[in-house]
Amino acid sequence: MLNRKSELIASKLDVENILKDARKELKAPARRLFGKRILSLGGLMMLSGCNISDDKSVNTVLRTMSRFNDEAQAFLFDPNKLAPTYPESMITRPFPFNAFYDIDEVPVVDAATYKLTVGGLAKGKSVWTLEELRALPQESQVTRHICIEGWSAIGKWGGVRFADFLKRSGADITARYVAFHCADNYSTSIDMPTALHAQTLLTLTYDGQVLPPKYGFPMKLRMPTKLGYKNPKHIVAITVTNEYPGGYWENQGYNWFGGA
Repeated sequence: MLNRKSELIASKLDVENILKDARKELKAPARRLFGKRILSLGGLMMLSGCNISDDKSVNTVLRTMSRFNDEAQAFLFDPNKLAPTYPESMITRPFPFNAFYDIDEVPVVDAATYKLTVGGLAKGKSVWTLEELRALPQESQVTRHICIEGWSAIGKWGGVRFADFLKRSGADITARYVAFHCADNYSTSIDMPTALHAQTLLTLTYDGQVLPPKYGFPMKLRMPTKLGYKNPKHIVAITVTNEYPGGYWENQGYNWFGGA
């Protein structure tokens, strides 16, 4: 009984520590306006409908906090603010490989037969070949990739501005979400304002060369405004939707918005 009581006290302290850290971030007027009413243990208890008296209640509170974090990041996201860019002299060499599998398990995608499909709330061109994608206007950026594991690296990415691609595909840009399915069975989804951000690229090259398999061939969605796990590789299908799509890591508890 004593051990159980100690565990509950520790769980409550964990939640209080989360709230303490969150309050530190609520310094700007917009943050205070958005969060001042609910950033309290009592506020979260009201939102979650629980009294933080057992593990299930604590998990409910943490899920509620995660949803609030997503909503707060979306509220604060400025679609017109650009992420920092860097000179090519600062590119990290070699750029790290990162995935939910080892490098010898990177999928092999045949460029000759590859097709990118676009579905959901899109009424334009629904199937794209690599040649067609490469024929579209291209641009490049040198930006920082930030991994949720605590490391970062600077790389040079080239490709099609995703907002332009969505418009060419007849996508409904008033929809809420854009979802991605990949050749390695990875999936993720993003909000439409991030999809339309000027630095969101459907990348086809890395450092001036065809995108290597380890970095996502035939294409990777590059978003310097998002954490690394939100940047899908080996994309084979894109869906525009108003229904929440989730994602590989998001379905396991990672925050959905994933802002960097």
